Amino acid sequence: MKIIGITGGTGSGKTTLLDAIAQRGGCVVDCDAVYHDLLTTNPQMLQEISDRFPGTVARGELNRKKLSAIVFHDKQALLDLNAITHRYVIEKTKAILQSSGAPLGAIDAIALFESGLNRLCDVTVCVTAPEEARVLRLMQREQIPADRAKARIAAQRKDAEFSALCDFTLKNNTTKEEFTRQCYALLDIICKGEPL
Repeated sequence: MKIIGITGGTGSGKTTLLDAIAQRGGCVVDCDAVYHDLLTTNPQMLQEISDRFPGTVARGELNRKKLSAIVFHDKQALLDLNAITHRYVIEKTKAILQSSGAPLGAIDAIALFESGLNRLCDVTVCVTAPEEARVLRLMQREQIPADRAKARIAAQRKDAEFSALCDFTLKNNTTKEEFTRQCYALLDIICKGEPL
């Protein structure tokens, strides 16, 4: 199985590339969804969170507001939380990809490199887009005002940082149809095993 790691800022258009991979018969793993699933299905992970952050888990449920309030203001606390959760997300992602039987896999993770998920990948791709387009997409998708969308984008890595880390960069600065065509063209390059 060839595994493609996909990253990039919120609202950049990663879904278009992920859809193209799914259309080609690939197994797509959304690491955000994996994490949220683990919060309800993995008592060991919850126990580790509870041990490190007492009072954030009650009756087998994580109090996200309480946990966010702690890690938002404490860099070490956030690093500790990530050290716990990334390990479980990596394990689950590996299991999903291995059991899929698909010839192609995709890992969708904004923290692809920070989490270590990039080590599972044969190739990494970042999707970038102009900030104005990202703000509009976020406003429509999340039903939030422009200032909140801009704040979300500002809190993430810059496009140039994503590009510097990845093997390929897809610039989503054209029509949806043209960008979709570019996604398929990149998949042709990756899947034919041409030199990277």
